[in-house]
Amino acid sequence: MFSETHSDSQRADRILASIRREEARPGRGLLKIFFGMAPGVGKTCAMLEAAIQAADKGVRVIIGVAESHGREDTMRLIGRLPRLPMKKMVYRGVEMEEFDLEEALRVKPQLILVDELAHTNVPGMRHRKRYQDVEDLLAAGIDVYTTLNVQHLESRSDTVHDITAAPVQETVPDSVLAEADCIQLVDITPDQLRTRLREGKVYSAPQASAALDHFFKESNLTALRELALRIVAEKVDHELTEVRTISGDRSIWRSGERLMVAVGPSPFSARLVRWTRRMAYALNAPWIALSVDTGVPLPPEQQQRLDANLELARRLGAEVVVMPGSDLAETLLRMAFLRNVSQIVVGKPQESYLWGLVRPISLVDKLVKGSDQIDIYVVPAASGPGRNRWKSWHRKTEKDGRDYWLAAGVTAAVTGAGLLVSAFTGYFAPGFLYLAGVVGLGFFIRSRWAMLLAAALSVLLWNLLFIPPVMTFKIERLEDALMCFFFFLVALSTGRLTSRLRIREREEREREKKTNALFLYSRAIGSASDVPSLISVAAGQISQIMGVRLAVMTPEGGGGKLRLWETGGEYAMDEKEWSVAVWCMEHRRPAGRFTDTIPVAEGFYLPMMSGERCMGVLGVRPEEGECLTAGQKDLLESMGAQLAMALEREELRAERARTRLMEESEKLHRSLLDSVSHEFKTPLAVIEGGCEKLAGRAASAPEEREEYGEILLAARRLRRLVKNLLDVSRLESGALKPKLDWCDLGDVIEGALAATREARRNHPVSVSLPPDYPLVKADFSLMEQVLVNLLLNACVHTPEGTSVTLQGGADSVRGQVWLDIHDMGPGIPPERAETIFERFRTTRPGGLGLGLPIVRGFMEAQRGAVSLVPVSAGTCFRLVLPLVEHDSVPEE
Repeated sequence: MFSETHSDSQRADRILASIRREEARPGRGLLKIFFGMAPGVGKTCAMLEAAIQAADKGVRVIIGVAESHGREDTMRLIGRLPRLPMKKMVYRGVEMEEFDLEEALRVKPQLILVDELAHTNVPGMRHRKRYQDVEDLLAAGIDVYTTLNVQHLESRSDTVHDITAAPVQETVPDSVLAEADCIQLVDITPDQLRTRLREGKVYSAPQASAALDHFFKESNLTALRELALRIVAEKVDHELTEVRTISGDRSIWRSGERLMVAVGPSPFSARLVRWTRRMAYALNAPWIALSVDTGVPLPPEQQQRLDANLELARRLGAEVVVMPGSDLAETLLRMAFLRNVSQIVVGKPQESYLWGLVRPISLVDKLVKGSDQIDIYVVPAASGPGRNRWKSWHRKTEKDGRDYWLAAGVTAAVTGAGLLVSAFTGYFAPGFLYLAGVVGLGFFIRSRWAMLLAAALSVLLWNLLFIPPVMTFKIERLEDALMCFFFFLVALSTGRLTSRLRIREREEREREKKTNALFLYSRAIGSASDVPSLISVAAGQISQIMGVRLAVMTPEGGGGKLRLWETGGEYAMDEKEWSVAVWCMEHRRPAGRFTDTIPVAEGFYLPMMSGERCMGVLGVRPEEGECLTAGQKDLLESMGAQLAMALEREELRAERARTRLMEESEKLHRSLLDSVSHEFKTPLAVIEGGCEKLAGRAASAPEEREEYGEILLAARRLRRLVKNLLDVSRLESGALKPKLDWCDLGDVIEGALAATREARRNHPVSVSLPPDYPLVKADFSLMEQVLVNLLLNACVHTPEGTSVTLQGGADSVRGQVWLDIHDMGPGIPPERAETIFERFRTTRPGGLGLGLPIVRGFMEAQRGAVSLVPVSAGTCFRLVLPLVEHDSVPEE
């Protein structure tokens, strides 16, 4: 039951992830990687040939970077495509050419070729690595073709080094390969590649000769080829598993594996991270990189190495967790049981045989003992000379020298005090003094070896100076020997327990301090009344908690502009810092110092994300020589997310207030409009009736009759205007409820023509309907008003004498009945075609522009539509209604 439920949950997660990827796909470019086992297999040529085929199909292709290395075949292919000029950079007095990302984004082709994905850019470029340039191109909606060798994949660099003994300097994260839309393997046999090398198609003759004996040995190439094939096969298998999971095929693999790797400041942790990434990808399982914070400040060098290892894990797709704990094995097991981890990866200890006999229980032993059903993987460190345990212990002794000196000093002081009191109390009292000294040391020292030294010195000095016979290590009485033995055990265990309690107390204090800081921060930003006070309080709190200079920036207007709010501390922004902050805002990724994106910046910039929205940027500038730890970055990201949610809350609150104000204003507007319109109807009827009577009495006076006629026309025009205002009011209030019934559009047209007879007397109208013109289900009066408005519109906006044509038809394929109203006037300019159905859009003096919006509203109320049809002359409006099945039409 649990397995089935877990499988359904996993399938739901995969479907959700697939939906999210599909939602993120619109607007993002496609990435195709031409993948090979080694240089010279023909990746660049294959990429160029594919691009040429795309260009022949009409795709706009441009070469961003294509390295020919002097090969004629490659140069000939490059010449068949347009090429982007390279950007010239001067580095250490040497002029170099690099890919011009800014120009590529400006030109924005459909497809761009970027060779050598793992290339490292010259300092001063926007990004350190070329794959980051490719990410910007993809985000801009540009498709990218690129090339990559297997040795440049981050998780396989160690394996390639072991195979070829050649160092790998340039790598790309595995996530780039995993997120690629297409991977094309460019493969040839090792013999074919070595033949190409001998023919000078890869390197020049001197280089080729040396390469054949080293990197391009047949055994190396065979191993690299197998590795490349396995990587492509793993990706295909991963995609196939995902497809089968989403399709609901119950025959697929349903394992719930989860891996966890222990990450520390050791240089071998990077190897563990890469090993775990490979295994997690092969198992299609999530994985966690756990760092245990023991509370002991690390030296700057080790802290930087730990941050680099955690950043590597994050780039490779791990969930990075920093967890406090004094015991590494206990913390790993606690996290494993908490997160349902099935496999733990740790490094294999390198030690001599003798050291293995005397050392305490190791990390691996503790994990194996407490792992229960968890698999423990012990990965050996990189090949090389084994570490010297004595040297490691000696370095640790030097680091903990303060503890040893303190233990020796306290023991000497207790010995002096014991010599003073022993003459009055006997030799038992100094023993209790020694025990008190060892217990007291537990509150001040952390090293267990220093505690062992204090306990051993206390026992030896007590025996030597106080237990008879004095000044010898001989113990005559059995009770004294047992007392010494148990004193040593009690002193050692009590001191060690006191030290561990102190460490736990410090951990709890730090945790409480962090929790209290987050609580105060949340309460402070929750009580802010507006955006300025919210940002001011948040900046002050973050600056105080983190102990750094802080800047808060939010979007202002359009065009990627940012506004710098009140900052917590002095924070100067120059043009370079502004550009980094804007890039961080646009790409929603950290940038600046401590990152690979514009690392020369002085500040570290973090996007404030609330869901999928970026509400602003946090800029952090530590003091000179200091760096941000992984825990500090996580805390900063958490506080930034809370600030983003608070900003979004204030934005929604302001939007709600504006919406409420608009609703009240709109309600008042409709009420006023409705009242005024109804009040106009009676006076207008009186004016029309009076004008008609006066015009009849003044039959003998043509001038007076003409004046009364003009007044009558103006009154009728005003009546139509009032009717339009009432119709608009009904549409906006939702009071319009059409009465749909069977209608003959021919009858509707006759009624509209009769209602507009006076207005169209100078505009001949022709009607052309097919004999089998079907009935429609519509509101007769609304359809008649629609035609009246369109006919009046044609008469008003066209010169006298121009004709109006009404032509209808039916489209059984689309299930529609249509009617065109085509006039031969000047037509509607293309720039106004998009806004012609909006209210108050008119070019006629004295008009309000309500006729066409009313037409659209009436048609939509009847489940129909109105549109502007392109014609060679004049203007043509098309009315569309649903086509009714013949079987449902009544016989009457």
